[in-house]
Amino acid sequence: MAKVKRLKLKSSVVNVLKIIGIILILCLAVFIFYRSQIKSLTSIGYSEKASNEILFSMKKDYVLSKGENKTLNAAFESSDYKEEYLDNYSKINYHEHKNIIKNINTLIKRGYSNNHINIILSHGNDSDVTEFAKKDKVKYLEEFYYLDYAKLRYYDKYVEYSTTTGEDEETTVLYINLGMDGEAYKDVEIVDEFSHTMLVNKYKKLEEDFEPYDLSDIPEEYASSELQASKMAIDAFIEMYNAAKREDLGLVINSAYRSYQTQVELCDEYRDLYGQSYVDRYVAYPGHSEHQTGLAFDIGSTSSRVFVDSEEYKWVIDNAHKYGFILRFTTKGQSITGFRNEPWHVRFVGKTASEYIYKHKITYEEYYAMFVDLD
Repeated sequence: MAKVKRLKLKSSVVNVLKIIGIILILCLAVFIFYRSQIKSLTSIGYSEKASNEILFSMKKDYVLSKGENKTLNAAFESSDYKEEYLDNYSKINYHEHKNIIKNINTLIKRGYSNNHINIILSHGNDSDVTEFAKKDKVKYLEEFYYLDYAKLRYYDKYVEYSTTTGEDEETTVLYINLGMDGEAYKDVEIVDEFSHTMLVNKYKKLEEDFEPYDLSDIPEEYASSELQASKMAIDAFIEMYNAAKREDLGLVINSAYRSYQTQVELCDEYRDLYGQSYVDRYVAYPGHSEHQTGLAFDIGSTSSRVFVDSEEYKWVIDNAHKYGFILRFTTKGQSITGFRNEPWHVRFVGKTASEYIYKHKITYEEYYAMFVDLD
């Protein structure tokens, strides 16, 4: 049997292979070490991209000392990152803005403190902040933006309105946000989306063909005539009606949904009877009546012809908010709503809003500005 001849490598080749093996082992060790370093950062919330930049910029220990920080993460991901602003980034709250790091850089250059930058970022979207950052440093930042619902985009309007009218900051922000700095019934915003949180007043108008999508007949047991309203408002009223009935009190709906054309006819009727000045003061123009939303009711008592003198009225004051209703037009709120006290006029806004409005004794305009109109 023939002997198998073994292949013997030259010593030079063996040495080369050994060197290659050592290099591979070293590369593997470096890779494992690199991945462990990356993991130490990704495990606390940093992205792969940010972690890589952190390692190569030798800022790992600094970042780990700060822990998870979304603004730092955005900074290391961004091409706008500036090392001299590293401490600023770590102390500025993160917002989901496309140009957050670029805008932070600009605001720092403008001379804003970290606290002021936090205020600016929290009161506007990316576009608002980008535009605001183009301005020279402003003087009256905290005067308006201590209010959570103040909007960055309206800064110039706030200053102009406050200076011109002498109004305080809270009134200024409310009026500007709601477009109430313009002329009633002329400088208006069209409202076309139905919801229980919608606002209709002298500055927010419904189109002629608007009607609630859930417009329904009110069962005759609860109304003084054939009426319609939003089903969600009807259901809430029935709940309130039954609660009052358990206390031997009787509520009734005397007016509910009114179309745009019906409001035209109503205005014409009052104009013929009392003149235009009466209509201007006491009757909503067509498109500006809450009744067109189907969410408002004029209610009465089954035991008294004068609702304000009835036990039912006293009960409604203390209990309507439990069922999602508010007394929409009060004497206290007249300067904001623009309408006189109407103790019979209730509006369905949902229980979250009604409870807050009842507790804090504010108008729906104020609630809307603070919690609904936040875009």
